[in-house]
Amino acid sequence: MAKKSKINYDTRISLLEHLPGMHYVEVPAAIIKKLGGKIKLRLICTLNDALSYQCGLVSLGEGKAYITVNAKRLKQLKLKLGDVVNVNLEKDESEYGLEMPAELSELLDQDPIGEKRFKSLKPGMQRYILFYIAQVKSSQLRIDRAIKLIGNLKKLKPGNETFRAMLGIED
Repeated sequence: MAKKSKINYDTRISLLEHLPGMHYVEVPAAIIKKLGGKIKLRLICTLNDALSYQCGLVSLGEGKAYITVNAKRLKQLKLKLGDVVNVNLEKDESEYGLEMPAELSELLDQDPIGEKRFKSLKPGMQRYILFYIAQVKSSQLRIDRAIKLIGNLKKLKPGNETFRAMLGIED
């Protein structure tokens, strides 16, 4: 098995002009090249050797990209706009690029049709579902969300899946 390559560099916390209140760390073009030259990949970002999270790159133009850092993470790290932060990046080798909530995993284990439909979705849609289910603290609410999304997904025509349709929201 190939050794995981980690890339380490320092940068400053910046503010996204087009998304007020959203902070980010820049990923310079030289780092993008070290990552294989692609923007479209999933990473594990560790800030100041203290906080790790799964993320993706968003293009800044000119070969550069950024990774968002939400307010909760800034608070945990006691960072603010302009502070220097150490960034450690490694490729995310996980199946979905986000952790699978136990409640969804159990549902998919019991529902082969739902599992097949979930696995047929584009990776971004899979991550959106994982995030939506995992973002609530209540296990019962995670179960309810998983049942609703997978139940509605099975009713949709393959290729026409939208998150709104899986939520049962009519356009």
